[in-house]
Amino acid sequence: MHKYRSMIVWQRSHDLVLCALKETDKAYHPRSRALFDQLRRAAISVECNLVEGYALGTPPLFRRHLRIAIGSAAETESLVRTAAEMGYLTQDRTNKMAALLDEILALLFTLIRRVSRTGPSTRT
Repeated sequence: MHKYRSMIVWQRSHDLVLCALKETDKAYHPRSRALFDQLRRAAISVECNLVEGYALGTPPLFRRHLRIAIGSAAETESLVRTAAEMGYLTQDRTNKMAALLDEILALLFTLIRRVSRTGPSTRT
C-alpha cells in the first residue's frame, strides 16, 4: 500500500504540503488567515487525492482523483499568487511554491496519460 511513496509526484506533493504549512506559518498575519487556511487545504488536497486514488486501485478511480488533484494544484497556484500580490508571501517563498506546483502539475498530467494507457504506475 505504501508504494505511492515511491512516486515522484507524491514526494513533490508532500514537499508542497510541508512548504505551504511552514511558509504560511512564517508569514501569518491576521488578515491573511482565511486565505492561508484555504491555501493549506488546497495543498493538502493535492497529496490526499493522489494517495486516495492510488489506494482505490482501479484506473478509472485513480484518474478521477488525479483530475481532482490537478484542480487542487491549480487552486493552490491561484492562492499563492493572491497571497504574493497582497504582500503576505515574499518573492522567494512564492517562487519556491510556484516551482513545486509547476513540477507537480506536469507530473500529474503525465501520470493521467500513463494510467489511461496502462493502469496505476509507481514511477511518476
